[in-house]
Amino acid sequence: MLVLRSALTRALASRTLAPQPSKMNEFLENFEKNAHLRTAHSELVGYWSVEFGGRMNTVFHIWKYDNFAHRTEVRKALAKDKEWQEQFLIPNLALIDKQESEITYLVPWCKLEKPPKEGVYELATFQMKPGGPALWGDAFKRAVHAHVNLGYTKLVGVFHTEYGALNRVHVLWWNESADSRAAGRHKSHEDPRVVAAVRESVNYLVSQQNMLLIPTSFSPLK
Repeated sequence: MLVLRSALTRALASRTLAPQPSKMNEFLENFEKNAHLRTAHSELVGYWSVEFGGRMNTVFHIWKYDNFAHRTEVRKALAKDKEWQEQFLIPNLALIDKQESEITYLVPWCKLEKPPKEGVYELATFQMKPGGPALWGDAFKRAVHAHVNLGYTKLVGVFHTEYGALNRVHVLWWNESADSRAAGRHKSHEDPRVVAAVRESVNYLVSQQNMLLIPTSFSPLK
């Protein structure tokens, strides 16, 4: 994931990489060893591996940018950075089976938050009906805040797709553990305020899925 910020909008570009299963540890070790070469160009926000809910042996990461022009400048600089190319990128390209990216807006009623301590993350993805936030934005916001107000989880960020599958929203949550998340979710299912807000929002929902993410040892977001 790559986070971009500008005066007019805030956006996130996500990148998901799937190293070969037998090369997963080697890939992560190589990145940790050479991370300083990459972070010399832009700030790393978070780096996770997928535990549940998605393809195994997959990593997911976020980088911060000022805007799209800044990201372009960074990509050009990386292409000219021989140390980054020779020590990490070229040797590790052969280890990757698949990679995906998308760009999303950080919604105006949300900002990136940093959790209070180490934990686990949930990336919940919602495919909404065509029409955009003008159609379903208020109902979706109420559903998210209903969960936040219960206090069992912390909202890290909410993002709406600009490039990729359109009318898709990603919600990144932090929890102290997978068990505390499960207990909180069970509680939320019995809360009439959450039930009412979610019931309204699902009128605009097409499908949803989620992943449990484990931060790597070198991830700034723990």
